[in-house]
Amino acid sequence: MRIRLLQGLALLATGLLAGAFGYGAANLVPTFNAVPLDMRLSFHAELMKMNGITMQTAMAASTLSSLTLAALTRGRARLLAGTAGLLGLASFLITRLGNVPINGRIKEWAVTSAPVDHAEILWRWELFNNLRTLTAVTAFVLLISLALKQPPAEGDREE
Repeated sequence: MRIRLLQGLALLATGLLAGAFGYGAANLVPTFNAVPLDMRLSFHAELMKMNGITMQTAMAASTLSSLTLAALTRGRARLLAGTAGLLGLASFLITRLGNVPINGRIKEWAVTSAPVDHAEILWRWELFNNLRTLTAVTAFVLLISLALKQPPAEGDREE
């Protein structure tokens, strides 16, 4: 029962993470690119204030629950959960080392002005965003696969 609850937590946290990153990649980034630069910079800076808390919490919950699940299981389940946990960690590292420094620059640009090479820097931010989205979605798919391969619990079997 403890493993199934942990698996549920890992699925929830990783699904929220993948969904948030996926929504951002599919909807926010194209919107960022469709509006004037000053509007994008202002909105991006404000959005990152909220994302700093919620996304780091989701990444931590996804990573820790998946790695704990890996530690408590064996065989294929351990491999899938461990890989999902490492992918969650990869999402965190990509965010922390790639997106966050650029977010700091965007915050400065929102109150001053963007440099001449801003398009290249924003392109790199989008590249990091796509990579962390891919790692989060892949982690979620692995945990779904794990959940679908698990035999039903005693009380869940159909007669």
